[in-house]
Amino acid sequence: MSERRPVRRALISVYDKAGLLDLATGLHAAGVEIVSTGSTAQRIADAGVPVTPVEEVTGFPECFDGRVKTLHPRVHAGLLADTRKDEHVVQLEQLNIAPFDLLVSNLYPFRETVASGASRDEAVEQIDIGGPAMVRASAKNHESVAVVVEPSRYEWVLEQVAAGGFVVADRRRLAADAFRHTAAYDVSVATWMGEQFPAGDGTEATPEWFGATWTRERALRYGENPHQAAALYADGGATGLAGAEQLHGKEMSYNNYVDADAAWRAAHDHGDRPTVAVIKHANPCGIAVGADVAEAHRKAHATDPVSAFGGVVAVNGEVSVAMAEQVAEIFTEVVVAPSYADGALEVLQRKKNVRLLRIPGEVARGGTELRPISGGVLVQQRDLVDAAGDDPAAWKLVTGDPASPELLADLAFAWRACRAVKSNAILLAHDGAAVGVGMGQVNRVDAAKLAVERAGDRVRGAVVASDAFFPFPDGLEVLLDAGVAAVVQPGGSVRDEQVVAACAKAGVPMYLTGTRHFAH
Repeated sequence: MSERRPVRRALISVYDKAGLLDLATGLHAAGVEIVSTGSTAQRIADAGVPVTPVEEVTGFPECFDGRVKTLHPRVHAGLLADTRKDEHVVQLEQLNIAPFDLLVSNLYPFRETVASGASRDEAVEQIDIGGPAMVRASAKNHESVAVVVEPSRYEWVLEQVAAGGFVVADRRRLAADAFRHTAAYDVSVATWMGEQFPAGDGTEATPEWFGATWTRERALRYGENPHQAAALYADGGATGLAGAEQLHGKEMSYNNYVDADAAWRAAHDHGDRPTVAVIKHANPCGIAVGADVAEAHRKAHATDPVSAFGGVVAVNGEVSVAMAEQVAEIFTEVVVAPSYADGALEVLQRKKNVRLLRIPGEVARGGTELRPISGGVLVQQRDLVDAAGDDPAAWKLVTGDPASPELLADLAFAWRACRAVKSNAILLAHDGAAVGVGMGQVNRVDAAKLAVERAGDRVRGAVVASDAFFPFPDGLEVLLDAGVAAVVQPGGSVRDEQVVAACAKAGVPMYLTGTRHFAH
């Protein structure tokens, strides 16, 4: 006895009509009876393929602007009857209901409708009811019914029908796909409904229920270390790094993605000014702005040339030929950019292994960040460099003379660049470029010492930004003794007076932002 279950009767109800006519034509040629709904049935009939409208099966007309078409026992009994069981077969005969062997259905484009800026009423009309009900019914009854939700599978479906039907393993995989399909749909609807109708208790930023779904884009060779399995997942309509186009080079690794994400964000923290960030182990070993991207890259690489070896480079504008020629002279793992000028790709592609990514558009602002912890997940609003206190016009000068326009511009750059550094973070800058970075230290004194060490002679006359307040004057004194010209920090320590006094004694201006930018 064949393991395959023949397909004699199919129900087709799809919003996405891609591939529909080829599917219907192929099913008819294979002797399959086709039942269909609304515009799907009309499209099939117009192509000259015999089709039975679902109203003829149910004896009930489509009504309420199409809200009710398939919500009927004659449809769902045909999908849910387990034809392996004699008693179910007998009941079908008693009720004069023919079973379905195949359901082909995809759902109203709810997520796309919301993304288009549609009104609330328009979005509500795209909440599919009958479609998910049929899909779930068929998926539950996968021992008897095959359910297909992706048009990309239609050619394969016809191959299986021609071969005598679907084997049970295929029906089970199709059922799993179907439940994922409806689950993702339900999460989208539930999330939107929660946003539209919040509790009104001031917790809108952290709703009572939070849901998200991701689809595996590709398996990675391994994770952070070779013994860890890993893959890249993306949400629907993935943008940003997850949706990047790889133009050249070796396959992206887990660590490449981590560093590329950090670099892409860091390169977009400085507005429209040409900006380049060089990242290693998720920390900047160089950030700079320039008159053009080539100058920005030269300055960013000069921050710490030793650490930049094997780094990830991101730029917020088109990679020019001049920048490409510079990058090609340095061992670089990944280059991330919105575009590449004519000739720039050819220059970079001389390096066999360098990974070249193109990400159209800017970094998405706002949104939420997730961090798994044991037994749960932390959710927070994404940190922005446009928070209150990030505008130099809002800073408070607490000691010293006002900084010159040039010095103030460097302070503003240093403050924005410091956000990309893991805490505790100290960043020294001069002429729109980081010259010394102290990152990831467990006390601010060591972060200051590291930044000064990395800067060397460049520390004199540089400005300094600290991602959080100085708890004691000691870390600041390391910087003052090294010759910094101005300081910007959030303030807020119980010893702020002592910290300010140290700056006053050195005759160095200090600005307080009132905003902290921890990064862990």
